[in-house]
Amino acid sequence: MGKSFTLSLRSRLMLIVLISWLIGGALAYWLGGDWQSPLPLLALFLGALMSLLVTAWLTRPVNDAIKAMELGLLNLIDNDFSVSLPQSKDPELGHLAVLFNRASGELRRERQHIYQRELLLDKVIQNSPNLMLLLDGSGHIIYANDSARHGLVGGKPLTGMTMAGLADQLDEAMAHMLQEGTDGLFALECDGETETWHLSRSRFHLNGLEHQLILLKQMTRELNRQEVAVWKKVIRVISHELNNSLAPMRSMVNSGRVLAGRLKEPRLNLIFDTIDKRTEHLGQFIEGYARFARLPRPIKTEVDMGRLCHELKLQLAFNIEGELPAEPVWADEIQLQQVLINLIKNAHESGSDPGEVSLSVRRQQSSEPGVLIEVSDRGPGMSPEVLSQALLPFYSTKQQGTGLGLALCREIIEAHDGRISLQNRSGGGLQVQLFLPQSSLV
Repeated sequence: MGKSFTLSLRSRLMLIVLISWLIGGALAYWLGGDWQSPLPLLALFLGALMSLLVTAWLTRPVNDAIKAMELGLLNLIDNDFSVSLPQSKDPELGHLAVLFNRASGELRRERQHIYQRELLLDKVIQNSPNLMLLLDGSGHIIYANDSARHGLVGGKPLTGMTMAGLADQLDEAMAHMLQEGTDGLFALECDGETETWHLSRSRFHLNGLEHQLILLKQMTRELNRQEVAVWKKVIRVISHELNNSLAPMRSMVNSGRVLAGRLKEPRLNLIFDTIDKRTEHLGQFIEGYARFARLPRPIKTEVDMGRLCHELKLQLAFNIEGELPAEPVWADEIQLQQVLINLIKNAHESGSDPGEVSLSVRRQQSSEPGVLIEVSDRGPGMSPEVLSQALLPFYSTKQQGTGLGLALCREIIEAHDGRISLQNRSGGGLQVQLFLPQSSLV
């Protein structure tokens, strides 16, 4: 089958006029013309030619408008919404151009709105701490945010990789969870610490094709916060009940002293003095936990680490390792000082030689910029069991310890959006590492 031959609208109009002219002329000469004379035929030919020229001139605006409309529609197909049609003097063509320009303007504004929302969504996804992977129906990764690239493969591109290929480069527990196809919590060992992760999957259809979205969320900090919140609630309840019991005990002691004075029995005064001292000690003990339970949010200001370390050296003996950063740290100075005092005191109480207790502060410019503070000693260190529980409230290996020191340090550092970790040093001793992220710095 050959291609069908079609005429444009303008050609059809010209052909209709020509045929009408020829038919009219033929009828006129058939009814009263002289067919033997060449003049009528010449007149008929010239009339036909003039009709074609006049028709072409009259239909030129229509032809130009159709071509402009065709070009505009092609631009819309190519996602170019900046095109607009020129106004025509013809009312119908002018109205058509107005409608086209209005539609083009609406599409242009809608596209700009969608583009802005896409930029915002991409910004949110790329800056999300959650690891995000989008897979097509064949199991290939078609999208991965920055957290996924840096958290899984050190920043290398993931697009086009299969899950099997990705699993070969991951920790065994992470690879197992990604390939298992189920949701839930799992634990990873990272730098001697156990991190808890949550994996969730969702499947959906896009353009008729099945896709899978995988989200990995680091849950360690959130679980720690929930754990501390539970401890604080327990402490508040215990403090309330103990205070309710101590108040009448103090009142009874005072009444007992009055009675003992009347009886003139010195042993009773000794008993009441002992009770009074123990209740006073218990009250101070409860107040310490109460302060932990109502620790205020940090009020961050510029902290000069050189000045802060100088003030600490007036109270405690320790060495400063390396150069202190000249730039100030954005933190709550009172709370940060309290953390360092607790850690340096713990280092002294560990049995370490005071000359072996050291403090270092340095800026970290890596994949996670921030400031790193380390307090080290050469004591006996901690057993694995103690390391796993040392940051919990109430837990202490000291005979007179309250179990608040390290728990308070963790609460303060995490309130600064940082983290605290403990590890034994090679050759003996303990190192406590504090990290404050870039968002906490000036």
